[in-house]
Amino acid sequence: MPSRRYTPQGPRSPNVSRDFAPEHNRTVTRYSVHAKPGSSKGPLVEVGDDGVLTVFLAARAVDGAANDALVAALADHFGVRKGDVTIVRGHSSRHKIVDVAD
Repeated sequence: MPSRRYTPQGPRSPNVSRDFAPEHNRTVTRYSVHAKPGSSKGPLVEVGDDGVLTVFLAARAVDGAANDALVAALADHFGVRKGDVTIVRGHSSRHKIVDVAD
């Protein structure tokens, strides 16, 4: 018997999607993120009108330091563990797709 995939219902924002991982009983939310490494604003998360998160990071984009700082800033912003934040796409780009597990 073929396995069935869960498909969420309801309206969607083009930059935010929610999915349910039934094997872990967790909800995963996908965000479009614009990282700004080397910013003097420090770790700060702003939500744009289009739903894109802009994350200002003090860390420079050297040896993955900015990605680590991005994960820490988003974990602090959403009140989750750093292990619950995953960069899905854009590891070497300023525009990233990030999953956050609730």
